[in-house]
Amino acid sequence: MTTEHTDPAEYHPLYLAGIVHFNECDYYESHEVWEELWTDYRGPSRKFYQGLIQAAVALYHFGNGNIRGARKLHASVHGYLEAYGPYHLGLHLDQFLEAFDACLKEVAASTEDFPKIDLDPELLPEIHLDPPPVEAAS
Repeated sequence: MTTEHTDPAEYHPLYLAGIVHFNECDYYESHEVWEELWTDYRGPSRKFYQGLIQAAVALYHFGNGNIRGARKLHASVHGYLEAYGPYHLGLHLDQFLEAFDACLKEVAASTEDFPKIDLDPELLPEIHLDPPPVEAAS
């Protein structure tokens, strides 16, 4: 288990673009951008990107009231991301998953097919990379 830091120059532009959309709560667009990266990527971070895609889609479903879809994806996110913990590509996964779980706590606990659970904007997870990405020169 290593926590050595990533060189910000190694962050893929689509990874960073997806994070911007994710932090703006545009989960559909973050999923689209990360899926573009994931589709062509064949390296060791493939399942990591897939886990982020699943997290974005889970939050998208939750925001649209599709609790069943959000619950199903919530479980799979851990399966993809935990193997990369506690830190991968600038993301502290334990912190991210803790925030993700807090946001979807009621969703994960629900046993109803169509429960009415409102998303709490205060609990929406964000992705902050450590170290932060290098700003592109203007």
